[in-house]
Amino acid sequence: MASIIVLFELEPDGAIGAEGVEGTDGAEGTDSAEGAEPAVIAVHAAGADPDVPEDPQPYTLCGLETGPMEHTHYRPVRPGEPWYPPTLADQRCQECERALRTQ
Repeated sequence: MASIIVLFELEPDGAIGAEGVEGTDGAEGTDSAEGAEPAVIAVHAAGADPDVPEDPQPYTLCGLETGPMEHTHYRPVRPGEPWYPPTLADQRCQECERALRTQ
């Protein structure tokens, strides 16, 4: 797979603002004085749509629908960095990771 799109599976009725999930410390979303950020249930990977490379394909690598998930716009900065945001390592989908390793 040439490129992957990293997606957040959020708690029901959660949505991420323009700044994304702020203040995560490897746990779920945080409460702040301005309000509560949505909790990230899992971080998934999906293939990039061949016609629109910034959009995910309809299903994640573990088989979930991508429609209700939030696009993270995360990209590793340096070689050797993980496919998921490092602060959310505990929430990464093990099935997506296994699929990435076999490709």
